[in-house]
Amino acid sequence: MKEHIIHPIPPFYDKDSRILILGSFPSVKSREQMFFYGHPQNRFWKVLAQLFEDDVPDTVADKKAFLARHHVALWDVIGECDIKGSSDSSIENVKANDLSLILNAADIRGIFVNGKTAEKYYRKYIENETGRTAVCLPSTSPANAAWKTEELVRVWKEEICRSGCETG
Repeated sequence: MKEHIIHPIPPFYDKDSRILILGSFPSVKSREQMFFYGHPQNRFWKVLAQLFEDDVPDTVADKKAFLARHHVALWDVIGECDIKGSSDSSIENVKANDLSLILNAADIRGIFVNGKTAEKYYRKYIENETGRTAVCLPSTSPANAAWKTEELVRVWKEEICRSGCETG
């Protein structure tokens, strides 16, 4: 059964943020924790830790400190939608987030989307608004089992470094 859900997690950014990573919409686990990439099987935090040569953060406070230390802003493309559980394929009736909040506050040098669903909705709802293209990175979701963590790290690092951002 689909529910209409308004994104409950505020964007994470500060004036020193240089890269913006956007997911599609928070999973059930992330909504429970009230922070991004809360499912333990999602490789997002492992990938970023390797990319930035840092420890994997555990708590929400650790994750926020990690993001700030590495100048990463984090949010999702979708601001509200109808969704069944955490299923990206069930998403309907999308209303996009307004990225101007972040883009007006920080010198974002690169926008990246975590997976094809985020890319699809970014291109459909946000790209024309911002006038900025987002680079699609392979999803860190456990559903993307074809990609090993090492491959994710290699591609994420290559693409993020291309934007001129330091990674460690």
